[in-house]
Parts: sequence; structure tokens; C-alpha cells
Amino acid sequence: MKYLKAIIFDMDGTLADTEEIHRQAFNSAFDEFEIDCHWDQNLYKSLLSISGGRERIRRYISENDLKSGDNISIEELAVKIHNRKSEIYRQRLVDGQVGLRTGVARLLNDAIQNNIVLAIATSSSINNVHALLKSGLGKDALNKFNTIVTCEDISEQKPSPAIYKLVLDRIGIEHSCCVAIEDTYNGNKSAIGAGITTVITTHMFTLDDQFDDASLVVNQLGEPDSPMKVLSGNTHGRNYVTLELLDELIADKKD
Repeated sequence: MKYLKAIIFDMDGTLADTEEIHRQAFNSAFDEFEIDCHWDQNLYKSLLSISGGRERIRRYISENDLKSGDNISIEELAVKIHNRKSEIYRQRLVDGQVGLRTGVARLLNDAIQNNIVLAIATSSSINNVHALLKSGLGKDALNKFNTIVTCEDISEQKPSPAIYKLVLDRIGIEHSCCVAIEDTYNGNKSAIGAGITTVITTHMFTLDDQFDDASLVVNQLGEPDSPMKVLSGNTHGRNYVTLELLDELIADKKD
């Protein structure tokens, strides 16, 4: 590759299409805590503008004056619900309810074979990252990534560029040699704020989001026999995302 030195992946909705499983896990946790709350798909779509599951819960129960039978603060309640929701979510990963998105395994393997550094920048927890990677890529999955930065490592969540700046510091590679693969407005804004070229893979919850300044917006990374649908950007004649295409997208920004 002439320019490409690293690929930084978001996790939820990007490595795997997990958001619907997250939504269901939130609702199961609400039920267990006897919270009068159900997040349907339309509501959950709007709540994704808030980065981080615990922050999402805290904001929602506060704005809607929701309480449990326990006499605890909103913060304590949000933590308890989120912890239980995460347990439910991880169990569903172990049960095999989620697989990697189309093209992800291929691109990861190609990157490793070509000495491209891999990293993760996610608003999820490290335990969720471990569960998803082991479920989708096997027990040695963590070794594929040079660094993994989660919500537990930073105080400012996406769309702040803090998480991507920390990834860049850890991998020691200039932002101009990296591509971030994201799926949300906040993720796109976060990576671009750190000066990183972005590729967006949309899904049912982010299809209508605005992805200003993203170099490429597609419905998936694609495979030779399962081409991507291009929503915006220059594919340089390719019908699925390759290392060569990522290299060319970086070059486009240098012109």
C-alpha cells in the first residue's frame, strides 16, 4: 500500500450487526427491573444519537421520570440496568445469535497478510468487545488487533474525537495513513475530527443518517459474490471494499 498503514474499526453495527440484539437486551433488562419502558426500533434509532448504553439509559429514565422499586439514584439505577443488559447481550453472543458483517473477515485477513495495523475504537465495554470477537473470530481474535480503545478508556464519548486520538497515540501512526470504518453519525464525526478518512457501512438503524465528509458510504463491505450498494463516494471501479480501495480513498484526500 502506498498510504494505508492502519484500519480502525468501530464495533457495534460495523464489525457485526449487533444493534438489534442490543435493543432486545435493553428491553429484557428493563423488564427484569420492572421499569415501565420498551424501546421499539424507531425509538432506539433516535437513541443511537447518544453514544454509550449507560448514557442512553441514564438520559432516557431521567427525561421520562422512570423509577424502579429500589430507592436509588438515577445514576445507580442506570448502572445496574446497564450491567444486566450487558450480561444478557453477551450471553446472546455466546449463543451464536450474531455473526460478522459481510466482508469483515476477508478485510481483516487481508490486512493482517499485508502488515496493515488493526485497531478498534468503540463506545462499548471491553467485556462486550471480547465476547463479540471471540464469538465471531475465535479465541485468538484479540491478537488480531494492535489496540482496542473502549468507553472505559476515555471521558469524552463519540462524537468527540478523543477515542480516535487515543487510538492514534497508541498505534503511533499518522492520521493521514489511517481509515476508520464506522456506521453512525457520531462515529463518522468522531473519526473525521481526528483527521481520519472514513468509510461508513450503514444498517437498519443508521441508513438515514447524515454522513457529511465520509469518503465512502455503503451498505456493507461486500464480497466478490455479494457486492456492496454504494450510497455515496468513489469506489474506483470496485464492487466491494479492498485494501487497494482504502488506499485510493486516502490518496483522494491528498489530491
